[in-house]
Amino acid sequence: MARVALPSGTPAELTRPPGPPSRGLVVAPDLMGLRPLYDDLCARLAAEQGWAVCAPEPFPGREHLPADRRRIDSNDDDSVLGDLVAAADFLAVEPVGVIGFCQGGMWALKAAGTGRFARAVSFYGFVRVDWARPGHDQPLAWLDRPGRCPVLAVVAGRDALVPVADAELLRARPAVEVVVYPEAEHGFAHDPARPAHRPDDAADAWRRALAFLGA
Repeated sequence: MARVALPSGTPAELTRPPGPPSRGLVVAPDLMGLRPLYDDLCARLAAEQGWAVCAPEPFPGREHLPADRRRIDSNDDDSVLGDLVAAADFLAVEPVGVIGFCQGGMWALKAAGTGRFARAVSFYGFVRVDWARPGHDQPLAWLDRPGRCPVLAVVAGRDALVPVADAELLRARPAVEVVVYPEAEHGFAHDPARPAHRPDDAADAWRRALAFLGA
């Protein structure tokens, strides 16, 4: 494991498996950004899957800000997606997938439309946002772009931030698979320390996500 700097200067966690990687994966963190949770996730994915993994910091230069001052709409598409694409290039292996959680799940949906990634997995990523403006398009607009890769969307049935009705908008698009966990709440899968964590649902969601990314 190592902290590296992407061409933009954004710090990222980079982990490679012991042998030659079979593929690459870019991880888009949640609102709290890079922290031991994601260091451990990158290391585990590299060790267990044999993938090269890179996770960029979503708020470079603002890592010190508390959660209530980290505004998702303060990041524009060019900067965040540019870092995700740069992280994919940094891995120097093909194919490369992308996976994200919460706000990172939204960026994973958008990254699917860049044409850089082979597959994208979004864990409870925002499907519709109310801050769309120049430089910050709706996730659905990115999913309608030519060359968009296949997408798996993991949805919590009791998610107040990502309503199931929004998930149905994803399901209506070609090559988008949606899996809903009816009793789950937002953030149920990626952080065992969260009160919303559901071990059985999380295990099933991860099984599906890894199989999808490795296909």
